[in-house]
Amino acid sequence: MHMTSLEGQVAVITGGAGAIGAAIALALGQSGARIALWDQNAAALEAVADMLSAQGITVCLHTGDLTQEDEVEAATTAALAAFGRIDMLVTATGLSPREDAITQPLGNWQRSLDVNMTSVFLASRIVVREMLARAIAGRIVHLGSIMGLSGGGLYPNLAYHATKGAIVNMTRAMACEWAPHGIRVNSVAPTWVDTPFIGALKADPEAMRKIASVTPLGRIARPEEVAQGVVFLLSEHSAMITGHTLPIDGGFLAK
Repeated sequence: MHMTSLEGQVAVITGGAGAIGAAIALALGQSGARIALWDQNAAALEAVADMLSAQGITVCLHTGDLTQEDEVEAATTAALAAFGRIDMLVTATGLSPREDAITQPLGNWQRSLDVNMTSVFLASRIVVREMLARAIAGRIVHLGSIMGLSGGGLYPNLAYHATKGAIVNMTRAMACEWAPHGIRVNSVAPTWVDTPFIGALKADPEAMRKIASVTPLGRIARPEEVAQGVVFLLSEHSAMITGHTLPIDGGFLAK
């Protein structure tokens, strides 16, 4: 199998300031893609952009609240102004409140839906409109979670489970709707990943032992391992794959 080449193509990554988003941006950039990074955290976004630029990767940025339609429209306009096209979309925004369903404030539930679902809906439909207008056979990958395919976790987290479960079926529905236009839609479902997102767990030896015990490979994932799964689903090597969720879970879901 030859190496993946995305030379000349353009990828939009939402949540690009996060550790997984940054790893995906680096992997895609190293495969030849130009990168549009979207996030609400301006300082972190600039830091990721500096890292990518140091690797010779062409990047443009947009800072804004991706749960708002006008912000997503503006981000899309900026990416098109910079690059003239969008071939790939990765939705890597995420929020995990880790709260008991009985006592969780309604506002926190709603914010989880907005960040984990609405931002994905908005970015997907707005970017796909541009793909359709330019007759681009685009590809989309959503960042899901093993918790979208399993009800079990280390703590109560219903909002996260519910929204990541929704990503699984959003992936299927989008894939079916847009397949006639040559647009493929898949998602990845990572296990716990070694990022600041799970900082509290990493600081708890008992929690880390529990994770190792429920994971056949016995460890958490690295961001670059998630990124390589995303690159595969965006590449020509997955040309006949759409509507699926790829676990990157060390065997967690096999048990």
